[in-house]
This record gives sequence, C-alpha cells and structure tokens, in this order.
Amino acid sequence: MKKRILSGMRPTGRLHLGNLHGALANWVDIQNKDIYDCFYFVADWHALTSDYKSTDLIKANSLDMVVDWLSVGLDPARSTLFVQSEVKEHAELFLILSMITPLSWLERNPTYKEMKTELSDKDISTFGFLGYPVLQAADIIMYKAYGVPVGVDQLPHVELTREIARRFNFLYKDVFPVPEPLLTEVPKLLGIDGRKMSKSYDNSIYLRDRGDVLRQKVSSMFTDPQRMRKKDPGRPEICNAFAFHQIYSPSSEVDEISDGCKKAKIGCVECKKRLAQRILDNMAPIHERQDYYLSHLEDVRGIIADGVQEASKIARLTMEQVREAVKI
Repeated sequence: MKKRILSGMRPTGRLHLGNLHGALANWVDIQNKDIYDCFYFVADWHALTSDYKSTDLIKANSLDMVVDWLSVGLDPARSTLFVQSEVKEHAELFLILSMITPLSWLERNPTYKEMKTELSDKDISTFGFLGYPVLQAADIIMYKAYGVPVGVDQLPHVELTREIARRFNFLYKDVFPVPEPLLTEVPKLLGIDGRKMSKSYDNSIYLRDRGDVLRQKVSSMFTDPQRMRKKDPGRPEICNAFAFHQIYSPSSEVDEISDGCKKAKIGCVECKKRLAQRILDNMAPIHERQDYYLSHLEDVRGIIADGVQEASKIARLTMEQVREAVKI
C-alpha cells in the first residue's frame, strides 16, 4: 500500500502566489509522483482560531479555495480533497489529545509568539489559539499519515505532533505511527512591498489577479532601493522583481536580465513589464481552469462530498481504535 501524506490550508481569504509556490505546487508535485496516498483538507476549524469574530466568509472561502486547488492541478482522482469540519471525528480526537498534552509544550511553540505579533490587530488570547497545534496533531494522526510536507519554518508543528503521538502511544496503546516531516524547498517569494506576502499586509498577487490588475501590482513591486535611475547599475540579487523572474522566466531571459541590470542596460520599468507578461503567460492555464470550475460549482461540491466520504471512512476506523485504547 502507498504511504499516506496529509496537509491542509486555512480558508482565510484568496490564495496568492506565495501559497502557490510555498505549498500548492509541492502538493501537485507529490500527487503526480504517484508514490503517496494524498489527503489535502480545508482547515476551516483552524480559521476560527484567528477569525472567530467574523465567520461569514469561511464557507465561501472554503469553496473558493478548492476551486483554486483544482485549478492549479490537484486531481480528485489521485488526491482526496475534503473539508475538516465535515469529519466530526477530528473534534473528538482533538478533545482526547488535549487531555494529555502538557501546557508547557504549547507555550514553547515558536509560532505562537510570532503569530501573536503578526496578528496584533486581533484578540487571539484564547484557548483555541493556544491549543491549535493539538487540533493540528489530531488532523494528521487521524489518518495515520506517514509524512507531512512542510517548509523548514513549519518543522516545530510536526515535531509537536510527533511528541503528542508518542505520548498517546506510551499512555495507552500503539495506535499512531509517528509522522515524518517531508521537507520541501520553498522559494523566497515576497510581497510587492518587499515584506512577507500576506493578505493582512495587502501586498499580495492573488491567483485570480489578471490583466491590468496584475500588471499594476507588478509595476509597483519593490526593487533595488539604490537604483534611482536607469543609468544606475542594479543589484538583481536583492531585487524582489528579479526573484519572481527566477521562477517565471526562462533561464536565458533570467541571465539576460541579470546582466542588463548590473550593467544598467535594462531599466526597472521594462524589467517589470516583461515580468508581468511572464506571470500572465504562466498563469493562463490556471485561469482557464478557474473559469471552468467557477461555472461548475456543483461539480466542485461533489468532489468535496466524495472526499469527505473517503476521509470519514478512515476517521471512523481510527476513532474505534482510539476509544478502545483509552477504554472509553
């Protein structure tokens, strides 16, 4: 049997190019290698950890997100796509795991302080936010996942899941395999202002941006701050636009732009015009599939329903073993 992997994403708004290259492209690559049994889920309960005051858009965002997943190449014939809250066993396992997880494990989570700073405009001093890594652990070990595809910055989450799985097995019975982190190379793709690409910073290029909207965003992209005029030599290694060229442009054009920038043969305006066209060309097949799925939303809902059914079968079996182990 194929080893199972699992990953999820919170439906907190439109997906951007950082999401595409930071996670989705890797999900598609793993799926297409056809060596793993892939489970990808919409983490709508996780969205409540930071957006519990405004929940009106979570359902719509969830459907929109699956549309984008399908548009970038996730295939329901090869990957199980489902919504977390539709599989109620996640909540039950979360409850049981929360009883055995030491508070100190959650308080030392490095992402906890980082996110409190990043989301300083929201009141996230809640039990749910502190305990979201336990729900995350339940999501993963529910499916006895062999691995979790993550970037280096997410390693602490997987390690905490591994500790929780070991603790359950030690206290009760060997029910859960200890998942492995599947480290992935994540391109450093910043927002148009040079900061981390984030919806909260309003600096994102979204998967659904097209035409003049996309061109305008690229034209305002942060470049080399010391290059004030075209005749000034540039430093492509610190230029955000050049980082995008390395992803979207052919290697010959990347070399040409690098040389032209350093020797002041090409200006930032031309560089960004060419970049915008390269992004549009690369995104065209995704946009075409977006249009198809947006006009066939019932098909998308059917794909989610099938995924929920498949995920629920596994979750029910797991929880039978958990209840037996806990003797409850």
